[in-house]
Order: sequence, then structure tokens, then C-alpha cells
Amino acid sequence: MKCVKIKGVKEFEVTTTEDVTKKEGEVLVKVIKAGICGSDIHYWDVGEPKGLIMGHEFSGVVLDNGGREDLQVGDRVTALPISPCGHCEACESGNFQYCLKTWDNAVGLALTNSGAYAEKLRVRADLVIKIPDRVTDEEGAMVEPTAVALHAIHLADIKVGNKVLVVGGGIIGLLCAEFAKMEGANYVAMTETNKARGNKAVELGVADEWFDALEENITNKIMEKSNGGFDIVIDCSGNSAAVSSAIMYTKVGGKVMLVGVSLAPITIPTAIAVTHELQLQGAIAYTVPEFKKALELIAEKKIDVLKFLDDIVPLEKVQESFERLTSGHDSAVKIIVDPHL
Repeated sequence: MKCVKIKGVKEFEVTTTEDVTKKEGEVLVKVIKAGICGSDIHYWDVGEPKGLIMGHEFSGVVLDNGGREDLQVGDRVTALPISPCGHCEACESGNFQYCLKTWDNAVGLALTNSGAYAEKLRVRADLVIKIPDRVTDEEGAMVEPTAVALHAIHLADIKVGNKVLVVGGGIIGLLCAEFAKMEGANYVAMTETNKARGNKAVELGVADEWFDALEENITNKIMEKSNGGFDIVIDCSGNSAAVSSAIMYTKVGGKVMLVGVSLAPITIPTAIAVTHELQLQGAIAYTVPEFKKALELIAEKKIDVLKFLDDIVPLEKVQESFERLTSGHDSAVKIIVDPHL
């Protein structure tokens, strides 16, 4: 089957690989749509692991139900791409995202389990979720990032009237800003180094204002605008500069949400975090109820994820799409891959 694999640093190859076949306990899925995620960009950026077929945000059609009787051939589905063990303390508490095995065999994130930048994939039967008829294939491929943002917002515990700053205007940042408004924040701002993305956040109505992170004296401007800092700052970038700014822009006693991930060590101003008694809260993935809630919100049109969709491309344009998403000047935040174009 046709697929896209990591070849090297910032380099993909469109190639063929052995066809994915059915296996008991795993649902065989024909991939219809697959989203490009920020974590995919991290892997591409370092060029490792070589040979990996990425893609963990997807919608597809069941080709074989793997023994799960409530699924029929032809059903449209998505899935939690994780691989929790199911019997540790974390799993028994319902927090699969804490399980030490969660990423060992994750779809599109581990060499042992190829992802959705291909014509087919297999996913554990217990993690597959049907897509309602009122949800499009494109929306189905955006449930996963929506659930990531929803989990972060739940942990942020935003109160009505809070001032919230989102650092980074990628898809997760935009979704976090949208949810922050839904939770009652009365002022939601964003910092970005990409002017096109900053403008887009305001144009789409998810941010009230955006600040150029590269602007001189930006710190003074933000602190004055926020009257001494934001109640909650959500970092969706993960690099040292972004996390440091998140800490600096949080008011005394406020909360910093760490949603962005860095594959390398970073440095942050701990003196400010300590003297201001800030809460630093990490957020990774989602719970099963949150994943299902994200799908429900999309199905009930309580959140419009399609407004963030910029393009749908074939496998042959995955390389070009990653370059576009990392250009620093293009407004694109979400590109979806269709392996059958």
C-alpha cells in the first residue's frame, strides 16, 4: 500500500509498504482523512524514528471489526491512538494518559504501529469510536486535537471573568482559546511570532487580541494590557522562549498550563515561578470521556472545527504541507491528508 515515511531530518518519502491485514482484537481501517499534528512536526524536524509512518488523527471506514461485534464493515470510525496497558493504577482510575505503556505502541507514533499517512491502519478494537452521520470525515479527523485542547482546558479550571493568554497559534492553541471563551473567560489573548497566524486567531473570533512575540518591549505591553498578568496562561509551543514568556505573563498566584511539548531540554525562569507562587500544570492527551465529549461537541455543532481547516492534500504533498506549517509566515494551522487523492 502507498504511504509516507520519515526519511531523514525534515524529509519524507512517498513509498509503498506491506499491506496492513486484519488481526483479531484490532480493527482494520481504510483511512479516509488524517490530520497533521504538531507532534508529527517534532518527529519530522529531527528526522526520527526513520521509517515511521505517522498520522494519529484520523477518520476511516471499518474493513474488519477485529471481533468487536458492535462494529460493522463500512462503519465510519475514529479512535484514541494510544496504547494503555489497561490494568495499572493509572488505567484503573480512567487516566490512560498516565499509563507508562500509553505511547509504546501508539498509532502513528511508534514504529510498531503504523499510522494514518497510509491507505490503511489497524487500531485496538477497544479504542475505536463510531462517527455519527452528522459528523463529516474531516471533522472526524479533528476529534483527537479537539480532545487534547479540551483536556487542557479542564485542567486549567477557567473561571467566568478570567483573563487568559494562549502562547502559540497552532491548531491546539486556537482550540484552547476557543474553549477558554466557552468556559467564560472575558478576555482571551494570544502571542505569536507568525503575524498571519496571529491575525487569523482574531479573524476567526477565538482571540480578542494578539501580540507579536518578537516585538520590542512586548513584555511591558502585555503586562500593562493585562493589568499585571493573566489569570491563566496556556503554552502551546513548548520551546524555552515560549514557556519562559508564559511564566512571565502570569499574574502572581496564577496558573501556567504546559501543553506544548519539546523533545529537548529547555530552560525557564524558575525564580519568577517560585517568587510569584505560580502553579505549573502539565497536560497530555485526554481521557476516554473527554475524547467522546470532543466528538459530541463537534456533532452538536457546539464547536466548529472546520473553520480551522486550511487544505486537504494527497500523500504526495505531505512534505510540502509540513514545510508550509513550519514556514513562520503562512497562516495555515490545520492541513488534512487524504491517502486516496
